Amino acid sequence: MLQNIISYKKNQWLNSSDCSIKPLIDYIRRTGGLRNTQTEAIEQYLFLKIKGENKPLWQLFSEGFFINGADLSTLNINQTARDFLAKNISARALFEFSRMKKNGSTLLPELENLIKEKVDKLEYEKIIKAIFYNVNYADYLFSLPMGAGKTYLMAAFMYLDLYFALLEPDNKNFAHNFLVLVPSGLKSSIVPSLKTIENFDPTWVLQEPAASNLKRMLKFEVLDQPKTGKKSIKARNPNAHKVNQYLSQPDLMGLVLVVNAEKVILDRIDVVQEGETLRVDFHETDDEKDKYANELRNLIGKIPNLEIMIDEVHHAATDEVKLRQVVNKWNEVGNVTTVLGFSGTPYLTSPDSISLDEKNSLRFSQITNTVYYYPLIDGIKTFLKKPTVKIAFNLEPMQIIEKGVEDFYAQYKNTKYENGSIAKLAIYCGKIERLEKEIYPALTKLVAKFGDNEESILKYHKGNKVFKLPKENELEYISLDQSFSNKRIILLVQVGKEGWDCRSLTGVILSNKGDCPTNMVLQTSCRCLRQVDKDKHETALVWLNEHNATTLNKQLKEEQHTSIDEINRAGKEKAVDEVQRFSRMDFLELPLVDFYQLKVEYKTIDIEDNPNTEKKLNDLISNIDEYKTHVVIKTKKNFSEDVVGGTSVLTDEGLENASFDFWLSEIAKESFNTIFFAELKLQQNSLQNIFSKIVYTKKTKTVFNELYDRNGINSKVRLAFSVKKRLETETETIPKSAQLLVAEKLNPFPRNEKFYPVEEEVKRILHVDTNTTRETELTGDVDEEKATSLYQKFVENSKSLGPLFTPPAYEEFRKQFDLPFAVKSKNQTFHYLPYNFSQSLFERDTLIQVLLLEEFNNRKLEVYYNGERGLTEFEIKCFAKEGKYWRNIGRYTADFLIVNRKKKELHKILILETKGEGFASKPDFVKKKNYVETEFLKTNNEKFGYKRFDFLYLQDDEPMPNKLAKLKTKFVEFFND
Repeated sequence: MLQNIISYKKNQWLNSSDCSIKPLIDYIRRTGGLRNTQTEAIEQYLFLKIKGENKPLWQLFSEGFFINGADLSTLNINQTARDFLAKNISARALFEFSRMKKNGSTLLPELENLIKEKVDKLEYEKIIKAIFYNVNYADYLFSLPMGAGKTYLMAAFMYLDLYFALLEPDNKNFAHNFLVLVPSGLKSSIVPSLKTIENFDPTWVLQEPAASNLKRMLKFEVLDQPKTGKKSIKARNPNAHKVNQYLSQPDLMGLVLVVNAEKVILDRIDVVQEGETLRVDFHETDDEKDKYANELRNLIGKIPNLEIMIDEVHHAATDEVKLRQVVNKWNEVGNVTTVLGFSGTPYLTSPDSISLDEKNSLRFSQITNTVYYYPLIDGIKTFLKKPTVKIAFNLEPMQIIEKGVEDFYAQYKNTKYENGSIAKLAIYCGKIERLEKEIYPALTKLVAKFGDNEESILKYHKGNKVFKLPKENELEYISLDQSFSNKRIILLVQVGKEGWDCRSLTGVILSNKGDCPTNMVLQTSCRCLRQVDKDKHETALVWLNEHNATTLNKQLKEEQHTSIDEINRAGKEKAVDEVQRFSRMDFLELPLVDFYQLKVEYKTIDIEDNPNTEKKLNDLISNIDEYKTHVVIKTKKNFSEDVVGGTSVLTDEGLENASFDFWLSEIAKESFNTIFFAELKLQQNSLQNIFSKIVYTKKTKTVFNELYDRNGINSKVRLAFSVKKRLETETETIPKSAQLLVAEKLNPFPRNEKFYPVEEEVKRILHVDTNTTRETELTGDVDEEKATSLYQKFVENSKSLGPLFTPPAYEEFRKQFDLPFAVKSKNQTFHYLPYNFSQSLFERDTLIQVLLLEEFNNRKLEVYYNGERGLTEFEIKCFAKEGKYWRNIGRYTADFLIVNRKKKELHKILILETKGEGFASKPDFVKKKNYVETEFLKTNNEKFGYKRFDFLYLQDDEPMPNKLAKLKTKFVEFFND
């Protein structure tokens, strides 16, 4: 929903001149410490923080921040609605939101229709506030799947906020301190993983020395201590004591509190049902527990410039209600900067209902304050392990475990990851007794078949009165990812379901109902998906009984909009390796391309005053037989001789049941609502007469006579209700300005061998762009004569070398120079990096040929690739003259523009087209090429008063000397000034 709009607006901002963080984002991408999904989330975050000024979502929405600028004059609404929407920005924002497309359908058609009907009757701001939970602070949800690095993302947000807070100490939009809230009941697994924030490398998001300075500033505290006993000399409320100590420090900055939400923050709070609503009660009695709970909450609310991060924000519905009320109370103090939620899914278990008026309401299945969403299935396709989920039918739990263990040993016994850790299998059990008495004894015998013993099995649970575990088991559990751990099978009871960060875990078995809570089957099954070695194709194995498989499918559908089948298919697919891209428009200061475009408008002129419907229908009745086919059937007297025995004429044939009203409805439908059923009914007598001619009775049923051309007759009927028209065209030459890069559409592309320049050179170019004092040192001088000679040698030997400039050939070319050739040329090309020539090697080689030519370099020319559709606005609408009218024949997108400048503006523009032999003769291309070479050049050069545009066509089957000669001649001839 909203996250798609935010992403689009964010991309526009990132590539605009008023975006101050573009170098920061480029740095984050170049360092490569974070995954692409984490970097995208950071972009969304900073966009809302800086461009959105950290405002609540409802406020941004009401102010039109997310409006996409739909042209109201083109919409199917009445003038009253059009005028109202033009003046009321909140109404327009909600109307445009309702008309968003999802899977080809309108997102909220009921809301769209209600606004059309009651445009001036709805309370738009009230509705928008309700959609975003009626909060008056920035409240953003980031939804990333398990293993995507949510904890590191939290750390990145902390460092970035502190960085900007130090730059602007009085700017309340940036946090000085942070509170990380852990959901109820998960302290034992999530709090330790959150401590990994301390290990985050800040140089992944910030350059030195800022990164190290901020790391030294951070102070971590985990508030998990219970109240001390009466005889203790320690503080009775140690958590409150810790917070109070920090509050006494002036200008407190860099504090990170990690808190268990239920045990600390939500203690002594009740949710009371009142009718259909929930009310939250804070205990305010003299009871000591109430005092301690409220004391800590009150102290936390006093922490200045506090950003609240809630992990697994929608873990429990009642906790969510409590948390919302606690945060609301903190916000009243005025110290809350932003509230960030982190969840594996943006979908609700049951839809929220939002009232629109006294009769109508909206239902949302997605959490509406989701500002970033990365689905689980996308993670599996990219960086998570690729799982195979197997379902055991008609097997007992112990049989499932045996099958799963045998499968695991067959696939992963010899698997060892780069850090030295071995692959591990987790078997979950519902009860400690079952683990100890049934599963563990059976496993000790089973693993012996594969050369292992009981030392390879780790039991981990909290113990009970009968079964206790030694302390060493917990240490083994914590150390599973270490190279010295020899544990291969992990037996678990009521632990390791959520937040367990064991990257070497490669398999999971849920063999019985109750092995984990029903609402956590998805989280538990996904424990084995975390990536171990970056950029490696890793797999995983999940075995489930029928009950858990059914539950998993249900949860996948509700929470991730996917299924076990889709996950299994994704597991078999090779991960998509993507190449990142970067805009250099600002560095090159590349201006718009000004040109003139032919505009053709088509008009129909009525040449009749009225349609004369009755006369036309009567004429059709008179000539109805012209639409009938007479079929003559010939028979033979003797099948062995070619002798005609006789003939008969077939006059009726058909099977389709006929109805007069159905026929009229068919005609109205075919008219695309230009003729209505009621209009047809006004000519019922004439139409009934026609209908009677084209049907006949067959065995008491009326059917259409298929010997009549019903389509032709229907067309004549429709024409009878229309006046005759004449088509006329009006032409106009209009000025246009086009960007050579629509930067918000500059997305990564799948890796191939046809992009240029290579990634090493991309990094060097971006580095030089931001370090101009070292440009000469980094680029050096390239011997152009030597380069050209070597390039021609490559061409001559292309058969033995394979395609030009594949990695081996290009590497050989590069080695002839001190530094990459592309870096030397960076100020003459590459308005974005890299260019993707997946369509044509000829295009890539042409670019390199141009950059090597002396005639190009001496004239200080520039060359820009324009051939990737969707990334450029420079497209020429082409027309062909037919008689005295122009006919639209489509758009032409030039492969390259070679330009020179005068006073920074583009002066002359050479359109360079490259085509393979197979495409050159295609009729559509020939027509467009002819239009550009004639009408476009003639019109533009006349309008500008000089030869501003020219056109050059190169075909790949031409000998190289011919192509080089054409390029040199055109450069000398066209750019002669």
